Amino acid sequence: MMLKFMYKQKSKTKNRHSFARNYVINSQSNSKVKLFNLIKRLSPSWQACLPIACLIVLGWGYAAVAQTPAAAPTTAELKIAIDTLWVAIAAFLVFFMNAGFGMLETGFCRQKNAVNVLSKNLIVFALSTIAFWFIGFALMFGDGNDFIGLNGFFLKGVDNSPATADAYKGIFSALNWAGVPLAAKFLFQLVFAGTAATIVSGAVAERIKFVDFLIFSLLLVGIAYPITGHWIWGGGWLADRGFWDFAGSTVVHSVGGWAALMGAAFLGPRLGKYQDKQVVALPGHNMSIATLGCLILWLGWFGFNPGSVMAADPGAISHIALTTNMAAAAGGIAATITAWLYLGKPDLSMIINGILAGLVGITASCAYVGIVSSLVIGFIAGVLVVFSVTFFDKLGIDDPVGATSVHLVCGIWGTLAVGLWSVGPGVFTWYTLGPEKGLFSGGGFGQFGVQLLGVLSVGGFTVLLSSIFWLALKATLGIRVSKEEELEGLDIGEHGMEAYSGFLKEGDATGFSDEQGSIGRL
Repeated sequence: MMLKFMYKQKSKTKNRHSFARNYVINSQSNSKVKLFNLIKRLSPSWQACLPIACLIVLGWGYAAVAQTPAAAPTTAELKIAIDTLWVAIAAFLVFFMNAGFGMLETGFCRQKNAVNVLSKNLIVFALSTIAFWFIGFALMFGDGNDFIGLNGFFLKGVDNSPATADAYKGIFSALNWAGVPLAAKFLFQLVFAGTAATIVSGAVAERIKFVDFLIFSLLLVGIAYPITGHWIWGGGWLADRGFWDFAGSTVVHSVGGWAALMGAAFLGPRLGKYQDKQVVALPGHNMSIATLGCLILWLGWFGFNPGSVMAADPGAISHIALTTNMAAAAGGIAATITAWLYLGKPDLSMIINGILAGLVGITASCAYVGIVSSLVIGFIAGVLVVFSVTFFDKLGIDDPVGATSVHLVCGIWGTLAVGLWSVGPGVFTWYTLGPEKGLFSGGGFGQFGVQLLGVLSVGGFTVLLSSIFWLALKATLGIRVSKEEELEGLDIGEHGMEAYSGFLKEGDATGFSDEQGSIGRL
């Protein structure tokens, strides 16, 4: 019985194995049949592609197996890649500041000139790109003498960037400290040059001819800005004397501010600005976009100042970003309090300009001062800008957006602040070369005197050259639009279009429609 039982069990096991094997064979056979039927249903074109696809897949597989593994990048190569990425990101942030300037200036101006302001802010960077590539970068950073660069036009010439220091062999020796490719160096410096030209736009808004602004922008970016920039950042005579401007309070902002001041002076005030020896407010039409412009500029400054390290140094970037932000915050608070006490109301336009004043004020010293010093620098800039706006108004200098007060006055203040609060080399890890200790950091008046020399020299040269440019344009093309065109608005006269077509617009030069004017008179 036992044997019989075991025989039955073996038979059942054998049957199960046979069933499983037959099931697998049948399943495979059915799958092949289904696959064959699927291929058969394809069009002849698709059927012809299948062998080619199989060959491609097999070829790729063979290439992947046969390929020799690429060598891992070295530490030096990784550093160059990361530094270049950071410089590019910073350049993109500074480029985006063009949107901030466009929104800010448009909001501060009247709606009948909105298209004109936007057009200037848009085209100025395109012009700056060509002018700086053609001549500006060479004059500023090309090897030459203490006054001007003489090599590198069209970015042509010997250059082995990203090699640095003694390893660098090229014609842009002033930038041999930056370990990034030449294209990255140019891009970053280009967005700074574009900023200098954009500063002028706001100060001359609402009455300048469009073509004159374009020509002046080309001359500023191609000639005036690069020459003074060479003195400081290009290894020129001011750099030799120990003048320091980390991110451009003088190189960018004061130069743009001086040029803007002369343009506003030669143009004269807008119609209706001064009546019976009184300053008449011509308020901007959209404070919402002006505020948005301020916030965009605040964001862009995190590329402007920290990006000037031109290396992904975590200590330097984070410190500079913090001093930049602290100064902006202090400037906004100071301007709010000052306007409230001095003008009677916490004026939004003053709050905006106070934030920008703090940013401009800290730009020269952001890498050289501590946190507390950055707060003081920004706070003083916020106070200065409020009194500066009213001061220029009393002088008869009509600046619709306060560009001269923000960029010129606070640019000068920020440059001098280096000589007052710089901590001296060796305190911060990234600060091995730089200004000597400032007056309030235990140093003497030496650094302050050098900074003052730089302010006066750059200011005098920019005023001279800008005056020549403006007077030449005034004598040839005429720099101001006609009275009728100014009253109607530059959008129609200069561009033949409106920014707010279909919306209720200003009825006359007073800014009121007929109905509103009648109600006001009643």
